Amino acid sequence: MKEKISIGLIGLGARGHELLKHVFLEHPDVEFPAVCDIYMDRCQEAAKLVEDSGRKRPRLCTDYREILKMEEIDAVILCTSWDQHVNICIEAMEAGKYVGCEVGGAYSIRECWRLVETYERTKTPVMLMENCVYGRDEMMVLHMAKNGVLGKIVHCEGGYRHDLRKEIAYGKENRHYRLGNYIHRNTENYPTHELGPIARILNINRGNRMLTLTSMASGAHGLREYVKENRKEDGGLMDTAFNQADVVHTVIKCANGETILLTLDTTLPRYYSRGFYVQGTKGMYCEENHSLFLEGEEHAKDHFKWKEHWDNVEEYREKYEHPRWKQYYEKGVKKGHDGMDWLVYVDFVECVKNQGQPPIDVYDMASWMCISTLAEQSIAMGGHPVAIPDFTNGAWMSRKGGV
Repeated sequence: MKEKISIGLIGLGARGHELLKHVFLEHPDVEFPAVCDIYMDRCQEAAKLVEDSGRKRPRLCTDYREILKMEEIDAVILCTSWDQHVNICIEAMEAGKYVGCEVGGAYSIRECWRLVETYERTKTPVMLMENCVYGRDEMMVLHMAKNGVLGKIVHCEGGYRHDLRKEIAYGKENRHYRLGNYIHRNTENYPTHELGPIARILNINRGNRMLTLTSMASGAHGLREYVKENRKEDGGLMDTAFNQADVVHTVIKCANGETILLTLDTTLPRYYSRGFYVQGTKGMYCEENHSLFLEGEEHAKDHFKWKEHWDNVEEYREKYEHPRWKQYYEKGVKKGHDGMDWLVYVDFVECVKNQGQPPIDVYDMASWMCISTLAEQSIAMGGHPVAIPDFTNGAWMSRKGGV
């Protein structure tokens, strides 16, 4: 086991910069010999952060292949645009570098298979850095589900419900990749935030798998109206037709009979929510009113008065808190999306130090990311059901592990 590891950070936009500033540099066992972005000003900003942390100034690269050639690099973390994730993952695995990859959707089923095939050939691990799997409530509900508190889980829901109109509309100025995606694609483009925690609860790829999906999309009006009201100086953008729907619903059927509903809602005025919802034969959890409804409990005697018990999760925290979060609170919760960024990062670091298998592995990454490609196909065919590949080639029936 290595006491310290060296990580090359590739991609220094908003996500990469914030993670480096608030999360990555907090870990005492990690060095950053090199940072990379196609924009040198981002590299300079990242290098200053590394130096200010008391570490040696890193090498600055505008070509990620330079990092992959550095022998002292043990692993890389990818915070690049969505369309670069898989290609760089594959090259990094080929170079023998452990990979931590930020989230996003895939662009083709073939790239998902290439990801899996490269891992199976090289045996170089890749971990999808899906922070929402480590959310406090998500892990509490997971703990409850694994202990039978909710009974047999029948249905789950999740969403990426986040008003991104400003971020998208100013994509050229901010050098952000979402703008191009919203112009050209129409799909569930960000599925892993909502699907990751649900996949853990339903044992996806570990005794269960997703079989089919069907997706339907609304019209695309929110961005168009926002641009007309806020970007009048940008004639090109004013004339742009956005393809991405305001709201996309995707329904997934699982091998063990469960259903999953995913919702993408990012171009209309709304409050932020991940819409996390889990329903079983003995109870349910609902994120949007922060409530548990448990059969046999006092609050369940009159279900018509459930509103009186909204926001009751804290009443059950001591009893059902996930052990990982109990320990986390004792040591002190870190910055980064209410602390979950730190937990996913720590697991990645420990896997690299021990050269072990990651809790969110290449098979999870392929099966969660492929939803974007399949949803795009289903929407194009008017909601036609589409088969979801089994990237484990049958191993899902006996695989173990995970968060």
